[in-house]
Amino acid sequence: MCGIVGAVAQRNVVPILLEGLRRLEYRGYDSAGLVIVDDGLKRVRSTGRVAALAEACAAEKVSGHLGIAHTRWATHGAPSEANAHPHVSGGLAVVHNGIIENHEALRAQLQQEGFVFTSETDTEVIAHLIERHFRQARDLLAATRAAVAQLEGAYAIGVVSTHSAHQLVCARKGSPLLIGLGIEENFIASDVSALLPVTQRVIYLEEGDVADIRLLHVDVYDAAGSKVERAVHMSELSADMAELGTYRHFMQKEIHEQPRALTDTLLTAAGQDHVLPEWFGFDAAEVLGSVNAVTFLACGTSYHAAKVATYWLEEIAGIPARAEIASEYRYRTSVPNPDALIVTISQSGETADTLAALNHARALGQERTLTICNVPESALTRVSRLKFMTRAGPEIGVASTKAFTTQLAALFLLTLVLAKLRGRLTPEQEFAHLAALRGLPGKVQQVLALEPAVEAWAQRFANKQHALFLGRGVHYPIALEGALKLKEISYIHAEAYPAGELKHGPLALVDEGMPVIAIAPNDQLIEKLKSNLQEVRARGGELYVFADGDVHIEESAVVHVIRLPGDHNGPLSPILHTVPLQLLSYHAALQKGTDVDKPRNLAKSVTVE
Repeated sequence: MCGIVGAVAQRNVVPILLEGLRRLEYRGYDSAGLVIVDDGLKRVRSTGRVAALAEACAAEKVSGHLGIAHTRWATHGAPSEANAHPHVSGGLAVVHNGIIENHEALRAQLQQEGFVFTSETDTEVIAHLIERHFRQARDLLAATRAAVAQLEGAYAIGVVSTHSAHQLVCARKGSPLLIGLGIEENFIASDVSALLPVTQRVIYLEEGDVADIRLLHVDVYDAAGSKVERAVHMSELSADMAELGTYRHFMQKEIHEQPRALTDTLLTAAGQDHVLPEWFGFDAAEVLGSVNAVTFLACGTSYHAAKVATYWLEEIAGIPARAEIASEYRYRTSVPNPDALIVTISQSGETADTLAALNHARALGQERTLTICNVPESALTRVSRLKFMTRAGPEIGVASTKAFTTQLAALFLLTLVLAKLRGRLTPEQEFAHLAALRGLPGKVQQVLALEPAVEAWAQRFANKQHALFLGRGVHYPIALEGALKLKEISYIHAEAYPAGELKHGPLALVDEGMPVIAIAPNDQLIEKLKSNLQEVRARGGELYVFADGDVHIEESAVVHVIRLPGDHNGPLSPILHTVPLQLLSYHAALQKGTDVDKPRNLAKSVTVE
């Protein structure tokens, strides 16, 4: 949520800041702004898109060698120019991601001291607080360190001042922030994608770090105030990886990137003849060898991936597994199991609720931890003992697609590792599963060829207000994911149910105006599912069925069937059935005319609770 970009250079940084903000638009925002230090503070803010901010900067001929910029997703205070970042106090300006929990007490204290507030935000407290300390210390770094010591909550901040024309100060706690290293110029950002046009050399700040950034050097101080060296990483991403190319939207591009993303994610495993615990870390055999249960902590789409994995783990590995919604887990009384594996799943690795849930699990004495993530050096990967990188590449569309299917692939690898360590995987099964994984990207490519047929279906959804998704067994979480995708980007209200639950309530919703989307793999539950579909037909419902190639369902004017290539794909079937549901939501959104990549009210990375 929100985005930060900052730069200190010997060239005009305004184009760098604006391009960085453009690359962070996917995170979700409702206002944008920047401040340039050039003979005073020049601030430009807008409640429109970054393009509107760029037009305003051009009209005002803003330029300078030091600046900070921000896209805001409203938390404290409505979307407005007054609430947009940066916020200023005296001769300094601040941008901020996160939430300051003690802002009300600080605001009251600062108002008593004569500071005047012009916004409803918690961020303005930070600006005035740093200004108060600066009046005493006359040093921006010292003032920032003193101010953040008084903050409670989560923050990533960038600070500039008219008193130091070549100094950029930043700090982080509970919200991601990194430094980009250039040649006689340096940068900050909340996401590496914002900096790819100017550098691939980055430093990931750790909890409590404060950094002093100049043209020629960067100094980092830890939470105790000691100067420290943080590792410099070369990003594997390139600037063109975050470009749209020939596709209409990033979501469409990312749906079609899934064969490559799966190939990259499975690269190490696909080249092996045997299942290896080391895929998850050098000491994974020791950590995983004696676990007696698995608990997943995740939110949104990642939670649906976890739900699929619980079926795999119990059937193939014979180990108890449960999926917990991370935002709920730490607020209820649970029974800790020190021998359980705690698995966190997150595309960004910075999801605030998931990170907090992991810390809670560890506080309960559950130290066997693994994170499955798409972003190296993220907060979750640094906290977890084991990790697996999904290598999906940058995912710009808010509605997750390739991150989800690569998470499923990683979770299937985890299933195989645990099954082997528990003696439940025969050599024949091991060979068959690895062969199936090697063939998975090609099969996904075949499913993508169904896009024209799915697009034709989507045209019928343009005037729909509601939809019902059905699945059974391991495909029920895929129905949940299909419903989530449809509601996220088309704003059609959608719900998902296990098909066997129809007669226990959802049938009351079914009529000729309610499309029912069903997932029909040729598994042991197919005949049960067919009976459930007959219940829909008997109530006048219209069916849209995604079936395996060897499933016999008779089509009619109100029963529409798209068959996936080939026969049933065994345990990997959920991954293949995900793809047409993604395409359906994408094309339904096109028909509705919504903003596919940046749906209203949503953000890509939820870095606040």
